[in-house]
Amino acid sequence: MTGQGQNKSRDGVIDENLRRVFDEAVEEGIPDRFKSLLEQLKQQDAKKGDNG
Repeated sequence: MTGQGQNKSRDGVIDENLRRVFDEAVEEGIPDRFKSLLEQLKQQDAKKGDNG
């Protein structure tokens, strides 16, 4: 294999692994704790908007 061929092969492996990791992260979704914290922040922002 030439140097350029090795680079393409390595790039393909890297691309494949990045896609796999990204897909796994997307499938995990948002933990309930984070959803709860986001809701609390939204409520705080709404209160500040009413007072400001």
